[in-house]
Amino acid sequence: MTFPITAYIEAALELARYDKLDDGSFAGEIPKLKGVAAFGKSLRECEGELRSTLEDWILVGLKLGHKLPVLAGIDLNKVQNGRLATT
Repeated sequence: MTFPITAYIEAALELARYDKLDDGSFAGEIPKLKGVAAFGKSLRECEGELRSTLEDWILVGLKLGHKLPVLAGIDLNKVQNGRLATT
């Protein structure tokens, strides 16, 4: 069983873009999610940082009542009977 928030994170990470910078480090972003970006010395480190940033972005957004984009039919803005609804 996959929880909606886990599926949302996986869907968001599929949209991630990574660039190798001039100094050999990496930058990553999820263009569809404003402000979700990270940096790392290696691609693996950048991927981990981006996941962590994404998780924080989701939690802060939900706590503050921000409207989060629907990804892969998953709408984290809807809660039904204590469970997140999918569309």
